[in-house]
Amino acid sequence: MKIGLFFGSFNPVHIGHMIIANYMTTQTDLDQVWMVVSPQNPLKEKSSLARDYDRLHLVRLAIEGNSQLEASKIEFNLPKPSYTIDTLTYLREAHPNNEFVLIMGGDNLGTLHKWKNYELILRDYQVYVYRRPNYDLGDLATHESVQLFDAPLMQISASYIRKCIQEGHSIQYLVPEPVYDYLSTSNMYRNKER
Repeated sequence: MKIGLFFGSFNPVHIGHMIIANYMTTQTDLDQVWMVVSPQNPLKEKSSLARDYDRLHLVRLAIEGNSQLEASKIEFNLPKPSYTIDTLTYLREAHPNNEFVLIMGGDNLGTLHKWKNYELILRDYQVYVYRRPNYDLGDLATHESVQLFDAPLMQISASYIRKCIQEGHSIQYLVPEPVYDYLSTSNMYRNKER
């Protein structure tokens, strides 16, 4: 099986994430997309994240009923901070019959050369990149392991959604309906910037 790995904080998961995941499963050669909930991105402040299992729960709510999408907590048990190459290596060893593809936005491709062991990622894995406006794809855009896609994008950010929740504004239609229902009755994101 050919599996795309869509890494993210998903803090919280929103419609923009779901559109990209759906595009990758329906309009590329991927059989599945695993939405990998990252416990700690080396480039982000840990304090801004909701609890790991709360974010995983929201992703599970968002993808419920879609057999092409899976919520993954694989990085929860790996050393922190999480580095993509380490997760890819672990998954390849744990699932030798699957082929794993890295999914990323064009904003990340421009800085991929700063990632730990990025040369190994490009040597051993395909990278599916969805373009993002106003971001330079950099020199790696023409690398033989990189494929570019024009997935539909929405200008929604998780930080905007958290801000709306804190200020008492509706987030309906910004997140999948089950996520909206859950967050409407939860204290997640209500008290401080998390």
